[in-house]
Amino acid sequence: MTINRSQLAIASLAIFAAVGLVGATAGAQELTVVSFGGSYQEAQSKALFQPAAKALGIKLKEETYTGISDAVVKVKAGAVTWDVVASGSGSAARAGAAGYLEKLDYNVIDRSTFVPNTAQDYCVGGDVFSTVMAWNTKTYDDNHPKSWADFWDVKKFPGKRSYRKGVAGALEPALMADGVPAGKVYEVLSAPGGIERAIKKIKELKPHISVWWTSGAQHAQLMKDGEVDMITGWNGRFDVVAKDGGKVAYTFNQALLDYDCYAIPKGAPHKDLAMKFLSEISKPQYQAEFTKYITYGPTNKKAYEIGAIDATYAKKLPSHPDNVKEQLSIDLDWYIKNEEKAAAAYQNMLTE
Repeated sequence: MTINRSQLAIASLAIFAAVGLVGATAGAQELTVVSFGGSYQEAQSKALFQPAAKALGIKLKEETYTGISDAVVKVKAGAVTWDVVASGSGSAARAGAAGYLEKLDYNVIDRSTFVPNTAQDYCVGGDVFSTVMAWNTKTYDDNHPKSWADFWDVKKFPGKRSYRKGVAGALEPALMADGVPAGKVYEVLSAPGGIERAIKKIKELKPHISVWWTSGAQHAQLMKDGEVDMITGWNGRFDVVAKDGGKVAYTFNQALLDYDCYAIPKGAPHKDLAMKFLSEISKPQYQAEFTKYITYGPTNKKAYEIGAIDATYAKKLPSHPDNVKEQLSIDLDWYIKNEEKAAAAYQNMLTE
């Protein structure tokens, strides 16, 4: 049979179309997941990301970033290459309300057994953590700080401090150090002059803050290297340092109870697959496994019920009832309404 040029051209186009279709299908089976790096992402990768990818039969690429603002930049530029991003709950709530995240489909993701308020419209909770006050055990021995007031007391507890450079979780300790009861913190922050009061208190401590940390990996390294004597930060990061021989301890007293979550940037290349991925890592067996790598509590309450978390170890987790009662839960509504204003005032204080 003789094939003319017209038939050959049509056949070629069909081949190219088929190849393109195969390529598109193959591409749809690969996700890019982004988190914060360090021991935290290593734990996510081992307990959540890689096992979930294997269960779904997909390829997974992992990257790191400094926070959800990096994803917002990509969305604004129309250059989104990430499918799933890890985030703090407050930042995600605000980014979602501003239109930079996809609304999650809870017909796909099962949140029916989640701890209350840990699955929001634009971000599903992955673990519960605490922002705590930690100290160098070599510096303070048994006479260690026990409250935020002690953190601010440079005469009773002399030494180098480190504090968060970002505003999230920075204002609440300052008000508690200034005598505001935990239950009144957000009431004071919402009142006229409340943000300014907190920032003024931080400004008092500013001469004694040698490092303003920007990431969990950084604040963990500071304590591992013994560069500072007292610091704020995330409990699980400090537990990893202590396990590795670092001289660090912390208290849940007046800590800030919060959760990390997972979101899908607006315009993600593989939105539907990302939704299935979030569904998979939200299952109790994954969250229970995650606690073995870092002392963050599960958001899925069933993780405590399947026999995968040792009862004694469970008492060390932030979401254990004994620890919850000592802490202040982060108010996401306050951050949605006030974070932009508070962040601007906070950065002004840092540059003064």
